[in-house]
Amino acid sequence: MEVALSLSLDFKKMIDILLEQKPDINLEQLKELIEEKKRKIGAGYLTDQGALFLVAADLGASFDNVQRTKRGIKDLYIGARDLDLTVRLLSTYPIRVFTKKDSNERIENRTISVYDAGGSIKVRLWDNLTHVIEENALKPGDLIQIKNCYVKSALNGKPIINIGEGGTIYPSEGNDTTIPDLDGITSNIDNIRSEKENAIVSGLISSIPRIIEFSDSRGERKKSLHTMISNDSGDRKLRVALWNIDEDSLPKFFQINYPIRIIGARIKEGNLQYGNGDFEIHGDEGTLIELKEKPQDYEVISFRIISDGRTDNDSINYVGIDKDKNIVYLNFHGVAKSDKIKLNSVIDCIPSRIFGNMVFLKEDSYLELVESNSFSSIEECISKIKDIQTVGNSYIIESIILQQPNSTQVNTKNGELVSVTDTLIGDDTGEIRLVGWRDSSTDLEKVKVGDRIRIIGAILNTGREGKPELTLRKDSSINILL
Repeated sequence: MEVALSLSLDFKKMIDILLEQKPDINLEQLKELIEEKKRKIGAGYLTDQGALFLVAADLGASFDNVQRTKRGIKDLYIGARDLDLTVRLLSTYPIRVFTKKDSNERIENRTISVYDAGGSIKVRLWDNLTHVIEENALKPGDLIQIKNCYVKSALNGKPIINIGEGGTIYPSEGNDTTIPDLDGITSNIDNIRSEKENAIVSGLISSIPRIIEFSDSRGERKKSLHTMISNDSGDRKLRVALWNIDEDSLPKFFQINYPIRIIGARIKEGNLQYGNGDFEIHGDEGTLIELKEKPQDYEVISFRIISDGRTDNDSINYVGIDKDKNIVYLNFHGVAKSDKIKLNSVIDCIPSRIFGNMVFLKEDSYLELVESNSFSSIEECISKIKDIQTVGNSYIIESIILQQPNSTQVNTKNGELVSVTDTLIGDDTGEIRLVGWRDSSTDLEKVKVGDRIRIIGAILNTGREGKPELTLRKDSSINILL
């Protein structure tokens, strides 16, 4: 006769553990032993689970690992305690150091994100546990064990895991095939249809990444990275904004159409004011950008300087061209011999970082001033207005000021009041609006109707009513021609 057992979730796990410890016993035999134990003790004195404890003792098996509650992430709730979890690492945040005012005690903490087959959650690490990531060389996708943890409410009201007294976190031996690897939870652009936390998204870089400085709510200066990524066909593009970034943690090479994966991001509804209205990908200092193809090591690259240098904090910015007439923006920071660079200088260099047409040279960069006749003249790089068609591309234009520049003060989304100046320019092929912000606004205010100008390094954007317009960068230049 088939033995009917009322199996709770924990009871099922206990049976699995006992069968694993005693492979010479099958499930049917174990059921018979349970029923036999209940008959010998007497009906009404033992539950199935109680009888199983006695059977295990007879067989020399142990349920010590079952006594602590075992749950998946989807089963967690604020207040849950005495948890042991097997999860995979998703992302890691920097270590933060605090000092207690009353005792001057130094405290360290950091946050990591983890996931399993049912979901994801953040984990708060304290003091000696904050270095476990580096000590074990853990990386996203690695399997880890968390022992003696509990769930509390984070400041945003969402559940967060804390590790209790005597608890620990360590790499898991072997592999748990029930928890997918990173590839198994990666979404490509076409699959994004709703908001999501702790997402992994793959796509192709479709616009040159820009690093922008901003002030946070405390007035501290931070940096953010902005770009667009697309699907393989290029017919869907999503805006990417990563906040509070550390430049040194970014890949050193970004190029259009390169495949990347963004790990530990948030998918949110788009904002037409800043993008195309589609979903957006937002991240922070815990978000990781991974190049799917390893770029080749840099070789020596040559550029010709075509603008005067513009100082920005501790950096000097120039506009240059390469041997294929492509416009590049060069940022020099603490580079030996950079003080000898001037208009029309030709340099050989090995950059520290390349973001599309933005080239960064720092203390570790190679730089040499050379003599070369292999570059085109700046006149050969000038575009007519009718040929300015690709949004995001940079141009050199010669034109005439057609309208008196108009200047206004604009509040940015961060509450900063900045100056914006615009005017209309034209050549023998057409007209287009020219816009300058901040320092570029001041430069544009100086021109007047009828001036013939050369604009170096302006970018084509989509402006008012969807019409194209040229925007001056902070390193662009306007030269009045006689």
